[in-house]
Amino acid sequence: MNAAAKIREHALSLGFDAVGFALPSDIAEAGCNLIKFIALGRHGDMKWMSEKLDRRSDPKTLWPEVRSVVMVATNYGPVADPLENISDTDTGTGTISIYARNRDYHKILKSRLKQLGNWMSLSLGGKMKVFVDTAPVMEKPLAQAAGLGWQGKHTNLVSKAYGSWLFLGAIFTTCDLPSEPAISDSCGSCRRCLDVCPTHAFPAPYQLDARRCISYLTIEHKGQIAKEFRAAMGNRIFGCDDCLAVCPWNKFARATRETKLTAREDLLAPDLSMLVGLSDQEFRSFFAGSPIKRLGRDRFVRNVLVAVGNSANPALADAAAARLTDPSPLVRGMAVWAWKQLVSPEQVVERRTIHLRWESDAEVLVEWGQGLPPYGNGSPLFH
Repeated sequence: MNAAAKIREHALSLGFDAVGFALPSDIAEAGCNLIKFIALGRHGDMKWMSEKLDRRSDPKTLWPEVRSVVMVATNYGPVADPLENISDTDTGTGTISIYARNRDYHKILKSRLKQLGNWMSLSLGGKMKVFVDTAPVMEKPLAQAAGLGWQGKHTNLVSKAYGSWLFLGAIFTTCDLPSEPAISDSCGSCRRCLDVCPTHAFPAPYQLDARRCISYLTIEHKGQIAKEFRAAMGNRIFGCDDCLAVCPWNKFARATRETKLTAREDLLAPDLSMLVGLSDQEFRSFFAGSPIKRLGRDRFVRNVLVAVGNSANPALADAAAARLTDPSPLVRGMAVWAWKQLVSPEQVVERRTIHLRWESDAEVLVEWGQGLPPYGNGSPLFH
């Protein structure tokens, strides 16, 4: 059995679902595409992408000694339809991306990758570096080069065996390993992932403008959610799976066998009124071990308030009102918008007068409509 076969066998025994091999030079074109992506500003607030652009676009710049890359994948396929809850905005529940409904996958994969890397060092010699979305590594192009799938029109990896539901990890090694034949694109004329996007985040097939992506807006974006995206977000409070979920190749997908990645019952359709009221300590406790914890309480509650405002459920008005005096201006601003969607114009005018006396944050004042007439037909005060 050659070295690559031994690595594959051991990786599968550790619980990985797919393994492949690539050369650092295999992703030269992807590096050029990344440079164009950054030049167009489509990375938004993700400054870390531009700051480490040279290392991200070329594995040898990141680690000059690397000679081969071992790519591994873990299936996180859901049991239920990922889109089941997004149309139920009036039920007072939120929708969390499939990948974040239980334990943080970074920790699960990294532990196994370290085991695999240590075994490789002992069995094959050489040096190793392990990465799980925590360093400037282009995992998706490397996974395509390693034969694990192809980057679809939504720019995510698609597998004929697992659909759109794969977590990726990489081991850079000084060992010489044969690369796998890359899998050809099998999207054909399909446009489902492009057409389903609520915020029109795909300027063209195989191109993403992250600034319009709900996953970016709810996870990476640090400021208020722009008004043009709020209604389109619906009840999505952390991430978005729409483009992944509609891929026809998911008909071959299967539910994950990893219990730590199986959805927590309380995160399948979490109650918005409970989530919007979380204190920082309660947030940290409720999401302990979850990737959501890294977002922080204020940005998460901001997201929840968008869902509250979209609920058209007056029963949630008090929950939104309770956040109008929140210590965080990020939360206060979105609370203003959410509350205004659920109450009468007369209530808005009365509360606005009170809050304008003490509110000092410029963005929150904009949400209250400072400088606008107190009441009038069609006034933007109520939008």
